[in-house]
Amino acid sequence: MTPTERTLARLPAHLRRYVVGQDYASYTPRDQAVWRHILGRLSSHLSDKAHPVYLEGLQATGIGVERIPSLDEMNERLARLNWAAVGVRGFVPPAVFTELQSMRVLAIAADIRTHEHIQYTPAPDIVHESAGHAPILANARYAEYLQRSGTVGFKSIATVEDQAVFEAIRHLSVVKEDPTSTPEAIEHAQARLEAASQSRRYVSESTQASRLYWWTAEYGLVGSLEQPRLYGAGLLSSIGEAEHCFTPAVKRVPLSLACVKTDYDITRMQPQLFVARDFEHLFEVLEEFEATLSWKRGGDHGLEEAQRARTVNHLVLSDGREITGRVVELLSGLRPVAKGLSTALVTLTGPLMLSHGGKALGKPWQSPTLIAFGEGELPEQGPFQLELASGLRLEGFAGGGGEVLRLRGSLGGRALELPSVARLFLGEGLPSVAGGPADPGAWDRWFGEMDSFTEGEGEVQARARKADALHPALATLYREVRAMRESRQYLPGRLEQISRAAASFPDDWLLQAEVAELRALPAQEEYVA
Repeated sequence: MTPTERTLARLPAHLRRYVVGQDYASYTPRDQAVWRHILGRLSSHLSDKAHPVYLEGLQATGIGVERIPSLDEMNERLARLNWAAVGVRGFVPPAVFTELQSMRVLAIAADIRTHEHIQYTPAPDIVHESAGHAPILANARYAEYLQRSGTVGFKSIATVEDQAVFEAIRHLSVVKEDPTSTPEAIEHAQARLEAASQSRRYVSESTQASRLYWWTAEYGLVGSLEQPRLYGAGLLSSIGEAEHCFTPAVKRVPLSLACVKTDYDITRMQPQLFVARDFEHLFEVLEEFEATLSWKRGGDHGLEEAQRARTVNHLVLSDGREITGRVVELLSGLRPVAKGLSTALVTLTGPLMLSHGGKALGKPWQSPTLIAFGEGELPEQGPFQLELASGLRLEGFAGGGGEVLRLRGSLGGRALELPSVARLFLGEGLPSVAGGPADPGAWDRWFGEMDSFTEGEGEVQARARKADALHPALATLYREVRAMRESRQYLPGRLEQISRAAASFPDDWLLQAEVAELRALPAQEEYVA
């Protein structure tokens, strides 16, 4: 098995379906020139501006200047750092990206930006993901931060509007990178993103987590406010951003939890950046943010967050059982049940799933489901009556497997309207409410076909159109120049001919830059005139 195949083999099936092969042979000669141009300029520009570990990390993670790295080469090096990488197509769902990262696996977008967007692109590409994120992993403390921020993002609760924003961002990035896109298509994609963003009812935990990640792992500076160093992947992989961030147009402020309240625009260069004192400072802010999350707080806070999110999340009862579903109704008790928990009864809607320790127990179900909080015992079978400290009274017949029949209930003497047939769970407390299903693998096996993410494959189509947009004659010229560079042999006369031929493609400045670089080389023995 190749190093990448070994990485893929250890991933759960629900993550593997988002992974794509790199298809190295499909990179065009111009793609290779784009990589060379960006990495050459970045290596020169960042020598005294990036965190010291960056340039060392390029070599440590198998990333060179001359050609697009192969994932196999990267995985050989990353394994020494206890990390790995897999190829994906453009944007993947946030839960997939963060879960991979929590497992110390980088999601590397296999595509590469076009020469028109060489300064900056909103779309994930191999420049950003490999040359941006991977090198800093050579610093063990920062690598730990990246893993932990992945866990935080994965556990955070997202809303239905967050999903709409993600789909709009993904669509816009595809349209912008597609050379056949019309101005009208781009305008529509931008309007769609704006509309999706304006649809947000509130700033979710997931959005706040993504902002923390953006202002640190993507666009973070470290050191003093006056002379900071770059460590964020977005800065390290963008010529435009790497230069722009040190201009007076960019305000630099100390990193604090205020970053999760600060929005960003993925389609433009950033007007403000946060500066961490050092990498330990990242953990201080991360832990402060963690303490605010439903995953850590549970109780009423977590229930209310899950209810307003309108998404699938999971509740962790005090005995370790996990109930996955959508929280639709909360009933407050007359008295608190536990610290931070005054909710007496929760109603969830399906599909629902029971698990323990992240492992599903049995099949999902669709019937109405209730969770009552307080000390008591629900029999496996037979009639029951529960009098809970919250003031909630329940009675009915346990049919087995959590199903209850002839359910009746009251709170403080007031009769409640409850489903006569339902699943009923009893818990003494609620230590955690976390985003997504408790067992993502089992959930995907049952409901993965409902995920339309892989339908359409817009990124695949855009990549094919980029390859088609490269004129065969221009591709031949790029290949010849690359062959001269690799063989370290060139004919000045032939370079002159290539330069004249390239003039037939006035929109393609990159080939002329490649030729000019070779023509400027001093005459040395290894070069043949």
